[in-house]
Amino acid sequence: MARVRSSQTVSDAPPGPDLPPPAESPATDWQQRLRHFGHVPRRGAGVRQRLVPPFPEPGTRMWAYLGFAPRAAERLARAMGWIGPLLVALLAGALRFTRLGSPNAVIFDETYYAKDAWSLLKAGYETEWADDADERIIAGATPFDEAAAYVVHPPAGKWVIALGEWMFGLTPFGWRFMVALLGTLSVLMLCRIGRRLFRSTVLGCLAGALLAVDGLHFVMSRTALLDLVLMFWLLAAFGCLLVDRDRSRARLADALPASEDGVLRPDDATGSGLGLGWRPWRIAAGVCLGLACATKWNGLYVLAAFGVLTVLWDAAARRTAGARRPYRAMLRRDALPAFCSMVPVAVATYVASFAGWFATSGGYYRDWAAHHDQDSSLSWIPEPVRSLWHYQTEVYDFHVGLTSEHSYESNPFSWLVAARPVTYYYTSAEPGESGCGYASGCASEVLALGTPLLWWTACAALVYACYRWLLRRDWRAGAVLCAVAAGYLPWFMYQERTIFYFYAVVLTPFLCLAVTLLIGALLGPPGCAERRRAVGIVAAGVLVLLIAWNFIYFYPIYTGVELPKDAWRARMWLDSWV
Repeated sequence: MARVRSSQTVSDAPPGPDLPPPAESPATDWQQRLRHFGHVPRRGAGVRQRLVPPFPEPGTRMWAYLGFAPRAAERLARAMGWIGPLLVALLAGALRFTRLGSPNAVIFDETYYAKDAWSLLKAGYETEWADDADERIIAGATPFDEAAAYVVHPPAGKWVIALGEWMFGLTPFGWRFMVALLGTLSVLMLCRIGRRLFRSTVLGCLAGALLAVDGLHFVMSRTALLDLVLMFWLLAAFGCLLVDRDRSRARLADALPASEDGVLRPDDATGSGLGLGWRPWRIAAGVCLGLACATKWNGLYVLAAFGVLTVLWDAAARRTAGARRPYRAMLRRDALPAFCSMVPVAVATYVASFAGWFATSGGYYRDWAAHHDQDSSLSWIPEPVRSLWHYQTEVYDFHVGLTSEHSYESNPFSWLVAARPVTYYYTSAEPGESGCGYASGCASEVLALGTPLLWWTACAALVYACYRWLLRRDWRAGAVLCAVAAGYLPWFMYQERTIFYFYAVVLTPFLCLAVTLLIGALLGPPGCAERRRAVGIVAAGVLVLLIAWNFIYFYPIYTGVELPKDAWRARMWLDSWV
């Protein structure tokens, strides 16, 4: 047992209101009742407690405190584990779908993706559009040209947008519908992911609620761009890997030998030699990451980071199970299966996203190999595959060479403090002009800006997460930091490229998880004094209410609501926001 104690990491029980006291503390009455039904391991079951969370269904503690029997408390906790997230998602959906068709215009880069999505529906590949196509579309026409267009993003995200257009037509509501739906579902996913990560229904729902009132996520959920779709698949992959982590650790725990009194003991043979078998959730993560890469290429960096993360989790599990050389065991037993479960699956998913391009003959570069590729050594590769490879190399050259200046471009250093948001839509009028009845004039704007107090709090939360990971060895903080780093740091390699703040929408779920981790610390550790808990609840409540108020205050400039110019200027807190 000494070997296991020397390699311990922080317990799977972070600060939070739904968590029971540590196993070493005296058992309360509710714990004794839960043990009667086998829900709480007895003291001394150390290895299994380390591999599998040693506490009941998140939320059980609260219902047990209210006097419910153990089985009833657990059933209620399980039900609330879905009811709470669904209520948060319902709120998020109501916000996102209200006036979804407004502004009734093609805003910002919708001019590319809404039309590309319609082309995919009609032709299977992206086509050219007339210069006045935007105006004709808003007037009710559906202009279409079969000539292939050169586009620089894979088609998966545009196929998602196309589903909404297939249902509701080539209208603002139609091309925004699926993005709004994915934005709503991402809130539901984050509630469940936070619940699994923190083992707390309250903290999980809090993470989802923070995402629901983030301005950048909100605006991107109401705009037909690709970045929200990318964020959705990356978050889904993160959730799949969390489920895979829990299930693989449970499999290790079930295989450990037990002593005469039934207590599991660490075992090198099991920890080092046990194969973890079929892992469908990791394959699902590979599919999600493939769809992310097939939406925008920056999903590739997250694929690499998540691949490393999942095998490090395997090494930690094997060490806890008793492996003397856990990293060697991981490399021998887990690394290759992890690679095969994710990378080839992601590549196959990426190629499959070009099904429309393969199935037709009119796509850009579709017949390039037949007319230009004279390399006989590659003749064994089908011509369409060689044509697609050439297309991808041309797209890469375009992306790395994109250095033209743009009035809303921003340096990644400024993203976390939301220093340079992007205006998607803006109109103004003088008093008396176009029905403007305000003395200062009128202004209407859709500004892609994260809720400032949430993002500024996230900066402090990331510092706290670094502390939790580096000094307290908290795997949850490490997972959140890994996701943030994978979506954020690669952009520093392309600072000469034209890049924008709204790319940071892929960070928003993980920033909300970081803030939730910080709020969990404010609430106090399990078993803390009542006064400490009360102070923590008040501090956390004030912070959450301020963030919610901040979202409400900026809501008009997230949705294009007409404001007096004085009120619009009052919301421009930084000169760089104009």
